Amino acid sequence: MRKIYVFDTSLRDGEQSPGVNLNIQEKVEIGLQLEKLGVDRIEAGFPAASPGDLAAVNAVARAVKNASIIGLSRSREQDIEAVREALKGAEDPCIHLFLATSPIHRKHKLRMEKHQVLEAAAAAITYAKKYFSKIEFSAEDAGRTELDFLCEVTELAIRSGATVVNIPDTVGYLTPYEYGNIFKTLKDKVPGIEKIQLSAHCHDDLGMATVNALAAILNGADQIEGTINGIGERAGNTAIEEVAMALETRQEYFQAKTSLTLSEIARTSRLVSKLTGMPVPGNKAIVGANAFAHESGIHQDGVLKEKTTYEIMSPEKIGLKGGKLPLGKLSGRHAFREKLVELGYSLPDDQVNTAFAKFKELADKKKQVSDEDILALIEEKLIETPEVFALETIQVSYGNQSTPTASVRIRTLEGETLDEAAVGNGSVDAIYNAIDKATKEDVELDDYSIQSVTHGKDALGEVHVVLKQGDYSVQGRGVSTDILEASARAYVDAINRLIDKRKTPARGRDNVSSI
Repeated sequence: MRKIYVFDTSLRDGEQSPGVNLNIQEKVEIGLQLEKLGVDRIEAGFPAASPGDLAAVNAVARAVKNASIIGLSRSREQDIEAVREALKGAEDPCIHLFLATSPIHRKHKLRMEKHQVLEAAAAAITYAKKYFSKIEFSAEDAGRTELDFLCEVTELAIRSGATVVNIPDTVGYLTPYEYGNIFKTLKDKVPGIEKIQLSAHCHDDLGMATVNALAAILNGADQIEGTINGIGERAGNTAIEEVAMALETRQEYFQAKTSLTLSEIARTSRLVSKLTGMPVPGNKAIVGANAFAHESGIHQDGVLKEKTTYEIMSPEKIGLKGGKLPLGKLSGRHAFREKLVELGYSLPDDQVNTAFAKFKELADKKKQVSDEDILALIEEKLIETPEVFALETIQVSYGNQSTPTASVRIRTLEGETLDEAAVGNGSVDAIYNAIDKATKEDVELDDYSIQSVTHGKDALGEVHVVLKQGDYSVQGRGVSTDILEASARAYVDAINRLIDKRKTPARGRDNVSSI
């Protein structure tokens, strides 16, 4: 069975999704989970973009030990030097160089002739070889590059010292037949192609990212590149979990598989969704809430008689577990810790104590507490942000014939309490206006979303907000059985992140490419 390497770019291409801005701690947390998932290669960012991005890549490189950590670089010496600095301390560093090759990019973006593109690529790979034994080279917009020139570029990359050559469908333009044919042609025509790995990087603009990646595998690709949940610029990237499960479920057809720990898929999907603030659609393949649901009576009857009538894979395969949490308000700390271990968490004592206290509060409010409830409580504060402000109380007065009014009490880091009240167009607006007055932060609410964690009238509500202040954009999350409290917690969390972000080096996105 041929092994297909998995290159995850959730932390780089995925972070380019509109509204997503991960801090260093969040990148490290996702990187460590990708390591548990068994990803072979993790693209942690674009170090030349800013000092902050360089620091984030370096933090991931130092934390993750069992996957190759990759830094993106344009074909420029200063970018290569930035990747070299960022990957200091990495167990298995790799640089990812890229240069556009298509006619439209050569003419309008690079203003280069073919021979100049070849010279620039060769110079960059040669320079990178001084510092890196592993070099991936991407021919940006390879999908719209003349096939004979792409063969020439690939041959030159091999001669210059690349160990992986990536063939991106940068704008999600190709059909599976066209994309697969590129790999077949390169395998047949390029001298020395057996010395390197060929990689497939697809975008989902026409909804064909997953099938194009599979077409590449059928035609000789050694590696697929993608993101968790298919996040990414524009319509997103190849969803890694979809390719992995397609190979697993249809082994007899593809004769290839990844070495991912498939039981970590659900948890990885959930973590990426939480930290990026990008909800997974209910009908999303593999990890959507409805992926293993059966509404039709005929389907339900069939599944009850024999699961394989309508289930081609089991939810347990990706780490989904049914049943309610067998803990209640009388449960002890030891039982709670054991449940955390069962759910895949190994937390230090202080975090266990905090989570246990929140669990006790929830157990007093709910008749039943599910695994999803406990996960939501843990993941709400998975990444600790210095709490300059902490929400103590909120009071809301609302009637459909009266003006909504909210009062809040905020505690500062120094222990001072701030009491403010405000009105608004609705209850949430009134709460946010009161928090603005208390914190004296002038922010713009760019996005607000709410979803239930579990089912029922007493379900936990999870609120996600995006706040903007000048050039800064931050996310905040809050969880509670009361959506107004969850809304307030999310807003205060975002303000704390904003204050923390103002203290750290800027992380710019200029000149970042989707490859």
